[in-house]
Amino acid sequence: MNGLLCYATEILNYLLTIFTIALFVYAVASWFPGLRGRWLYYLARFIEPVLAPVRRIIPPIGGLDVAFLVVLLILQLVIRPLIGSALLNTCRPF
Repeated sequence: MNGLLCYATEILNYLLTIFTIALFVYAVASWFPGLRGRWLYYLARFIEPVLAPVRRIIPPIGGLDVAFLVVLLILQLVIRPLIGSALLNTCRPF
């Protein structure tokens, strides 16, 4: 059972890393209209459901969308340490 929790936590850590990279790619692509295409539509379907609730609470300030920064800070300062702690607790050898 402990091995299963370890694998699940590792997969969650990889998914968080992939989401963080996708968030950066989406942010950079939004700055360059020439990069837009069908791939950005699919990436938006992956990223926007996370950004939308933050935008409802904190609207863009002077044309700057701070939702990216808020989500990134939450991921890196709250969720990543929780997953790291879970990795230490579930994946350590006995």
